[in-house]
Amino acid sequence: KFNLDMALSSTSLRRCVARARARGKCGFRWALYTGARAQRSISTSSPCETKFYQTAREAIGGIKDNAKLLVGGFGLCGIPENLIFAVKESGVKALTVASNNAGVNEFGLGILLQSRQIKRMISSYVGENAEFERQFLSGELEVELTPQGTLAERIRCGGAGIPAFYTPTGYGTLIHLGGAPIKYSSSSKGSVEIESTGREHRVFNGQNYIMEEAITGDFALIKAWKADRSGNLIFRKSARNFNVPMAKAAKVTIAEVEEIVDVGSFEQENIHLPNIFVQSVVKGERYEKRIERRTVRAKSPTEAKRSKEADMREKIIRRAALEFKDGMYANLGIGMPMLASNYIPEGMSVTLQSENGVLGLGPFPFEGEEDPDLINAGKETVTVVPTGSYFSSDDSFAMIRGGHIDLTVLGAMQISQYGDLANWMIPGKMVKGMGGAMDLVSNKDTKVVITMEHTAKGGTHKILEECSLPLTGKNCVNCIITEMGVFDVHPEQGLTLVEVADGISVDDIRASTGCSFKVSSELKPMGQV
Repeated sequence: KFNLDMALSSTSLRRCVARARARGKCGFRWALYTGARAQRSISTSSPCETKFYQTAREAIGGIKDNAKLLVGGFGLCGIPENLIFAVKESGVKALTVASNNAGVNEFGLGILLQSRQIKRMISSYVGENAEFERQFLSGELEVELTPQGTLAERIRCGGAGIPAFYTPTGYGTLIHLGGAPIKYSSSSKGSVEIESTGREHRVFNGQNYIMEEAITGDFALIKAWKADRSGNLIFRKSARNFNVPMAKAAKVTIAEVEEIVDVGSFEQENIHLPNIFVQSVVKGERYEKRIERRTVRAKSPTEAKRSKEADMREKIIRRAALEFKDGMYANLGIGMPMLASNYIPEGMSVTLQSENGVLGLGPFPFEGEEDPDLINAGKETVTVVPTGSYFSSDDSFAMIRGGHIDLTVLGAMQISQYGDLANWMIPGKMVKGMGGAMDLVSNKDTKVVITMEHTAKGGTHKILEECSLPLTGKNCVNCIITEMGVFDVHPEQGLTLVEVADGISVDDIRASTGCSFKVSSELKPMGQV
């Protein structure tokens, strides 16, 4: 006699039943019997199937030409630097690599670009990697640019066995419509050999969504802080980022770690990645842990000579800071938007979120206190407030796409009169990638504020009837703040000038704006914190 419910729930019994189907009724009785025996003999120990290697080169020995690799990290934070170097030394080529970005010219995945071992990159951001951009624009490298949150979710779904999903991110852009360059011609400058295909579109509850397919890989190369001897992993601070979803979506996950500890060294509830997702572990031989943008604050304020441009940016930033409200969750883009955090009014509580997996950003560290495992989305060294937390990239974008962020402040190359935004590429000339921007503007419950100079160099208009550059988002901008004034933006009624800067007339603004706009009957001076 045995507990039938318990037996039916066991994996062993299900396997027995599957093997016994051909035996008919007697076979089922046999399956119950053998399954019950298996249930009684289950061991209380957990056999470890994770292999531990002595060197990174041994760990990546199974990677062959044309493999598809999923590589963790964000910028240079949390990258598997020893495994990447081992791949370079192995000489494997024609690789397809999915990773948020490709490091820098001479470090991280940048070294595989230098050695021409990568055929295609699936990334959200080119950033400051000049060789990455050069190879793409010259037709030497295929690049599938994907919004950062969509990339994280495609990988998460790949690991969860979900073949596709719908997202609002990218609707109305080249991601949705198709036609984004994947490979330029190497012989005819500017012409495109391979273009992206369009995405299926559906409407749910009155909102537009597009379908994205999951990503899986042959191997995941990830970096963790510690592994126990059964292969469970924990990560440190913002170095978790893409490492967790990458590990779940590959046939074989190879983790390099800083330390290998005995089972029980950390509590089970503190494990970030269970060993079921980890096939191989190697302790890194050495770590440089380079910091891409070492940013610090002075222990005592110094009076620096200010330029006219710096004064203009401060005027914009001080006005942007008026958008903060007590209790708000906000995400600030790279560059000028991030500086608005310096002017959060005294006594106001604003929690800053960063796409790379941080909630509760604090000020820049003092010199000597920088931590390479703690950066913001601009790859700058930061600190975290006592109430802060860390999480993986897929969780980060669940916060963003799900409308849990109240305010996002971004920069722009162009904005249309109805709130279309373009800020990620100039086809054939400059491509930085969209990063997380398409996701940040995808939820209508998040207020989108743009901070920028009113015109480009030479006085070229940036606020236009229609954007001529590829869109980041359609009808997504709510407010524009420039050194000349502030516009409210409506997706159907267009622009309304609501504030004007000192020394600037409405006619000055009309001359510097490439579309018509209304002037508020309650037009007031431009505010400043």
